[in-house]
Amino acid sequence: MDSTWLSADARLIVAAKTVRTLGYGLLSVALGSYLEETGVPPGMAGLILTTALLGSAALTLLMASRADRFGRKRTLELSTLLMVVSGLVFAAAPGPWGLLAAALTGTVSATSGEVGPFETVEQAMLPQIASDRDRNRLFGWYHTLGAIAVATGALAAALPGWAEHTLQTSPLAGYRLVFVLYAVLGLISLVLISRLSEKVEPVQSSQIRPARGFRLHKSRSIVMRLTALFAVDALGGGFVVQSFLVYWFSLRFGLTSVELGPLFFAVNVLKAVSYPLAVWLANRIGLINTMVFTHLPSNLLLIGIALAPGLRLAIVLLLARHLLAQMDVPARSSYVVAMVDADERTAAAGITSVVRPMAQSISPVIAGLVLQWSGFGLPFFLAGGLKIIYDLSLYASFRSHRAPEERQR
Repeated sequence: MDSTWLSADARLIVAAKTVRTLGYGLLSVALGSYLEETGVPPGMAGLILTTALLGSAALTLLMASRADRFGRKRTLELSTLLMVVSGLVFAAAPGPWGLLAAALTGTVSATSGEVGPFETVEQAMLPQIASDRDRNRLFGWYHTLGAIAVATGALAAALPGWAEHTLQTSPLAGYRLVFVLYAVLGLISLVLISRLSEKVEPVQSSQIRPARGFRLHKSRSIVMRLTALFAVDALGGGFVVQSFLVYWFSLRFGLTSVELGPLFFAVNVLKAVSYPLAVWLANRIGLINTMVFTHLPSNLLLIGIALAPGLRLAIVLLLARHLLAQMDVPARSSYVVAMVDADERTAAAGITSVVRPMAQSISPVIAGLVLQWSGFGLPFFLAGGLKIIYDLSLYASFRSHRAPEERQR
């Protein structure tokens, strides 16, 4: 990767995200395995995952809406400190009620994706330290390195099994090791964030002042329409968050954390591969086309996982799905900040980001109850169906609304 076009602040932001998402990948797989191996029933597992998503939404709403006044850098520092606290709470009280308490911090990732206000605030920072020409590329690397870190973290989720067999520890001690490592990664991310300069803070002038809360003016209509559609997508995604997929594969096929770690390492490597491809594609066919034409087939593959008669086909469909499913992520991030004025970026990123964990939080508890009371496949059908509705609606509503650099072609 040629980093000469990256500013020092951009490198620090990308590095902090990479370290942070390494922890997310570690925790999302370990958490799903822990819930299954300790006999937590599906209903309680769904409640824990729902609480994690609700905590994330609440923290995003509280912190990101005040980030431009409180300070973007300070907002990230405080949120990262909460990540450290959640890891220590997990380690000190790893039972179901301890997991619920840690989930309330808003920094527990059940999805392997971002939680809390991190991505919201960083999405506002990045366009400020990059040109329009480099914006897609910067968002592509931001998400690519994050996905590689998630993949590595998923592989490291085999630590409890390794510790049990190599160090002769109890299974609980192995999971405590994972939770402490999560806190350590939070500390490293905190150090990186502390080195950011004043250039990442909002522009101060007589015309543009940091707003109190999420405030929009010219872009209100487009942001609200995008937010509604993103909520549908997230509602569907909540039925198949990564921790739930780990839990489902454990129940359906009897896989252990030692086997699930490499599987979800491969899943997240494919995500990482897809991000540069998404940037290449977006520069040629446009951001909206990239979001829709890659996401739609991935949702058909998602439904196919539920219909797979055996483990081998289920794994093939899972991997194929994740090669396509996340290609909309860098395109979506770039599109949102491209379609609003500079002083609206934090608000636009915040509103479109906070709705995702809020909508997602509804689904896991329903998915858990469905697994407990009915067949295995229904959560996948619900997820795929809602996501297909999102794809078709997004294309119908926004295919004529192009990003600034696309209008010049």
